[in-house]
Amino acid sequence: MSSRIDHHHLPINGQILPQPCSHLVDFRSRNGAKPFRALQDCLRVKPPGGHASIRREPNEVPRCGMCGESGGLTRLYACVACAAVHCHAPPGTSHAAVHGESMSPGHEIAVDVDRAELFCCACRDQVYDRDFDAAVVLAQTAASTLHAPSSIVRSPHPENLRKRRRVDYRPWTPDPRERVLMGSCSSPLNATVLDSCSRDFPAGLRGLNNLGNTCFMNSVLQALLHTPPLRNYFLSDRHNRYYCQKKSTVVNNGSKSNAGNPTDSRICLACDMDAMFSAVFSGDRTPYSPAKFLYSWWQHAANLASYEQQDAHEFFISMLDGIHEKVEKDRRKTQSQGNGDCCVAHRVFSGILRSDVMCMACGFTSTTYDPCVDISLDLEPNQGGSAKMVSTKSNHSCNGEADHMNLSQNCGTSTLMGCLDRFTRPERLGSEQKFFCQQCQVRQESLKQMSIRKLPLVSCFHIKRFEHSSIRKMSRKVDRYLQFPFSLDMAPYLSSSILRSRFGNRYFPFDGDEPDASNKLSSEFELFAVVTHTGKLDAGHYVTYLRLSNQWYKCDDAWVTEVNESIVRAAQGYMMFYVQKVLYYKASEKRVVP
Repeated sequence: MSSRIDHHHLPINGQILPQPCSHLVDFRSRNGAKPFRALQDCLRVKPPGGHASIRREPNEVPRCGMCGESGGLTRLYACVACAAVHCHAPPGTSHAAVHGESMSPGHEIAVDVDRAELFCCACRDQVYDRDFDAAVVLAQTAASTLHAPSSIVRSPHPENLRKRRRVDYRPWTPDPRERVLMGSCSSPLNATVLDSCSRDFPAGLRGLNNLGNTCFMNSVLQALLHTPPLRNYFLSDRHNRYYCQKKSTVVNNGSKSNAGNPTDSRICLACDMDAMFSAVFSGDRTPYSPAKFLYSWWQHAANLASYEQQDAHEFFISMLDGIHEKVEKDRRKTQSQGNGDCCVAHRVFSGILRSDVMCMACGFTSTTYDPCVDISLDLEPNQGGSAKMVSTKSNHSCNGEADHMNLSQNCGTSTLMGCLDRFTRPERLGSEQKFFCQQCQVRQESLKQMSIRKLPLVSCFHIKRFEHSSIRKMSRKVDRYLQFPFSLDMAPYLSSSILRSRFGNRYFPFDGDEPDASNKLSSEFELFAVVTHTGKLDAGHYVTYLRLSNQWYKCDDAWVTEVNESIVRAAQGYMMFYVQKVLYYKASEKRVVP
């Protein structure tokens, strides 16, 4: 009689374990308990606390390797040695038994795919093993605990979650009773915690750090980051910075044109804008430092590369030109800024101005069209004498610059509509500005009138607050208060309206004046950003006011705060950004991706 004790025969909890079959004993003598313990990583429990099964992908259907049967009246078993799946349909054919007999010793032991039960294909019966049972119990225990071991691989889509009925998300709003309970059972957070959390701020509202007199850049970037067409373009991955940089690297390696200065070809302001949009709309509320964008802009505008205060409007024009030039070089073709077949910057901000110069002698009219990304407006001259002007002077006093220019121009009130009326008003050119009339064949005095041929998606109005006198060789800032509406109708300033009011019933279309339906549908604009300038000409500060979800926010570099509408109306506007209330997109067979 052998003195060796088989631990599989020892009683557990007063019960005698069944005798293992000879095939299982032979399998354990060859491989030990390691294969059964490793099965723990291949098990899943559905639902937690239920029976175990072999882990597989949600859409994976196990099938027999010989007949292709997927279950039903048959059972599927996976070989422990080679993981081959075969069927077993007693008392009929058993492909699992055929597999065990045709292979080398050790392939007789298999696991039920759906029940995780140990099976001997040669004996065609279930068998018991303590280590295999321990692996199943550990998998069930880990699935039922909150912190499961990382070694257990769970299904990414549990069946209990897949069977749940999906419902629409509805945000919770407290009723009056719940508001009373929250007010009586909670303490308000201090201002520091509220500023750090900023839970009530809309997405994308993030401060920008001042990198050294860069408030001019931060103010314009805040307006561009919340320009609806521009925001939708970059957040929809229309310009992928990784693909653009990879393409630029391939072009540089195969071209020798940029061998002298390879850095210029790798600089892309659109890529930096894409990175900035990703950072600002990431949900992080800490102030962001646009250092990479500043460096790229310095490379594009080397004459402005310094830590001195710059003009926000000049930065705006230079930045749009930088984006346009990079896209134009990549496409190897000249782009038109007026018809929309160009980069995203000009597709959003570009419009067309019409200039009519009429000869005062014969009435011949010369018409030219020029693309523009903004409209620079002169403030209305100070009329004085009205009660409105007097009350405005008391609220908006002059800054008292000690120069010899007319200080009365700093006081008074102007309106944005008045500035647009002055911009589109006929202007008689003096004798020094006579133009050559093609019909008279001599230089004649003329009458010039500007109008808007095509409106952009976003209209930017720049107010000329910085005046320079070449005669007196002096410069100053005009601090006159400007009233600007939150809703603006641009229909009176379109070329069609101007010409009808000018010619009346004698109006007829000139060359190239085909009707443009977009002007009739998109003349209503809404204000969403205001860039202001406070201080003097040589020492000032730029701040941006943004309108998001019918609430105004003040973006002062890294600080973002809520403000009332009256604060925005009283601000000294320098650049105003209006977006069309109704945006429409013209169908195009050619997709342009900058």
